[in-house]
Amino acid sequence: MHQNPHTNIHQPVMLAEVIRYLNPQKGENYLDVTAGYGGHAKVILELTQNYKGSVLVDRDINAIKALEVLFKKTGIELKHQDFLGASKSLLEDNRRFDLIVADLGVSSPHLNEVSRGFSFNKSGPLDMRMDQSQVTSALDIVNKSSEKDLAKILREYGEEPHYRKIANLIVKSRPLNTTAELAEVVKRAWPGYSRTHPATRTFQAIRIAVNDELGQLSQALPIWLELLNEGGRIGVISFHSLEDRIVKRFFASESGNRYDASLTLLTKHPVAPGPHETANNPRASSAKLRSAAKQKQKGNANAYSGKKQLPGI
Repeated sequence: MHQNPHTNIHQPVMLAEVIRYLNPQKGENYLDVTAGYGGHAKVILELTQNYKGSVLVDRDINAIKALEVLFKKTGIELKHQDFLGASKSLLEDNRRFDLIVADLGVSSPHLNEVSRGFSFNKSGPLDMRMDQSQVTSALDIVNKSSEKDLAKILREYGEEPHYRKIANLIVKSRPLNTTAELAEVVKRAWPGYSRTHPATRTFQAIRIAVNDELGQLSQALPIWLELLNEGGRIGVISFHSLEDRIVKRFFASESGNRYDASLTLLTKHPVAPGPHETANNPRASSAKLRSAAKQKQKGNANAYSGKKQLPGI
């Protein structure tokens, strides 16, 4: 198998911060539920040296193929599934992990590969499926949804202020077959826009709907908590307020100075990437990391005692 070219262009977001807060130790096992092209996994596994006890998950077959090359002969387990399905399967198998990472962003190869249809910068098919074996694509959402359902998607998943107008324009302009056609329709609802492309929120909303991203995250978070060993750490990187809100509320509901708390927050507030990273990787600018540790004794809010105290906590 030839080296996948995508492995050379994808930059793992907030890698230094993930290492700092999760503090991987030799021998610990690791679950990456959105392994992508292995940016986080490569460094974490070099620290833990526990390949055979770790699992890498991705719903994109191209990412899995790249991971097969990157981790050849290490014995690591790869799962070609969405993270919710994989997490349920691992829980059913009674698996447990010391470290869990979820990087919820769209990878650079998704955005750069025109045929995947994630970006409005170049014309491509209306696809946006992270798992290309999935039936429903952006083409179906855009061309088959009712105007009411489209408006709801744009309002709830894109927080788009012109959701009604855009939904109406899409319905009147159908059929739409390419990302460029959709972007042009959306621009008509935003005359005289300046910096942010007016299609940004619409493309986010449709992508979330196609891949059920928020539904999967809401269902997966409590499963990840179950999959953590006592003293284990989880880090979740989100890229927009809808994802971050779900993570924030879940972590808050499971932490605090209460007898039934199961998590200790390692990040009391979301951590943002540093200026050097955002300068070199502009796509990281909206990233936020939240991290927590599973308490060693249920009901003791101060039970986490990691290998070393992290600065600033």
